[in-house]
Amino acid sequence: MTRLLGAGALAAGIMWCASSVGPAAAQTSPTSGGPVDAAIIEDLVAAGRILADQGVLDAFGHVSIRHPANPNRYLLSRNLAPALVTAEDIIEYDLDSNPVNANGRSGFLERFIHGEIYKARPDVKAAVHSHSPAVIPFGISQMPMRATYHMAGFLVAGVPVFEIRNAGGMTNMPGNMLVRNGALGKALAETLGDKPVALMRGHGNVVVGPNVQIAVYRAVYTEINARLQTIAIAMGGPLNFLEKEEGEHIDQAIQSQIARPWALWKQKVMGSK
Repeated sequence: MTRLLGAGALAAGIMWCASSVGPAAAQTSPTSGGPVDAAIIEDLVAAGRILADQGVLDAFGHVSIRHPANPNRYLLSRNLAPALVTAEDIIEYDLDSNPVNANGRSGFLERFIHGEIYKARPDVKAAVHSHSPAVIPFGISQMPMRATYHMAGFLVAGVPVFEIRNAGGMTNMPGNMLVRNGALGKALAETLGDKPVALMRGHGNVVVGPNVQIAVYRAVYTEINARLQTIAIAMGGPLNFLEKEEGEHIDQAIQSQIARPWALWKQKVMGSK
């Protein structure tokens, strides 16, 4: 029999809400999107642990999924290092990033990244925000990130760079480079557009996908692609990147095989068979 996390458990057991949830958010108390299969929550927990194990996340960064039964809700852990997250740490939010039930727990300042992307992109079912280290130089230089090899074919769609100064001013007070309100989250979502990846100048990146497995895959291979592109640039001479058609075709092929890396990664961090 399929195990479900009911609305009460989702509110009390898998929800701890955003650190810096203001009084207005706390008073909103949106209703739950309904019960969520425990296996779906397990995959969300695994996603954060996988990204930490793969060097994409560390103590910082986060991954979310859209609520499977209600597209106007999403699920994200409380404010905790991804490798430490359990099912009891997952919080449900509305798309304005108000928690359904905080239960005294705090959550991420930058949860608005997720809510605003889900508002803007009905096709997106999972989102990752990281400070993936090899990617950072491409957000501050004039060298665009390009699809360097077939495992990152999704990058042929283009990789825009979000400039928070244009959205929030030089100091973005009180955010100081953080996407900590809906207006900044909306600006980031607009920069992302219909792409799978957007860089955040001097900060990190966001990666999205049609499910959490593909979003995690893309986040891992965005980091690896950045390393390889940096090596190729250092070698000098013209670079022969993937063409659009090549990248699109191989991306579709890899998406059809996503169960293979997911099973390996999940077993490593969760002990799943």
